[in-house]
Amino acid sequence: MSTINKMKLTIEAKSQNESFARSVVAAFFIQINPTLEQVEDVKTAVSEAVTNCIVHAYDGAQTGSIEISCTLTEKDMTVEIADFGKGIANVEQAMKPFFTTVSTGERSGMGFTVMQAFCDSVRVTSEKGLTTVTLVKKVA
Repeated sequence: MSTINKMKLTIEAKSQNESFARSVVAAFFIQINPTLEQVEDVKTAVSEAVTNCIVHAYDGAQTGSIEISCTLTEKDMTVEIADFGKGIANVEQAMKPFFTTVSTGERSGMGFTVMQAFCDSVRVTSEKGLTTVTLVKKVA
């Protein structure tokens, strides 16, 4: 399937930018006529991914940046959310429900599980200095 549009957004890893990121991605997604439910699914998954960057990659310090890239085809959108933080030591373990490395606060360890529930595909690659979460959402 050929690409019909692309966009790239860079934001600071600040909690107030999470809602901005999900709104921008949702507005971009609308170009391929998703259902309202599909738009809400994407917003939820993007929120989780961006929040993971803020909380885990930079240890909540709200320093650093997050890059969001979107690619549209006629049938789906691919969203790549990348941070340049400390990386994920064990991606397989991190993607298990209820796993969290944060012992304080209200972290449930459900971020990747939520992303998987709302997207058609979720891939994670990580090393120190670059973690990328790739989300794919298809339209009917």
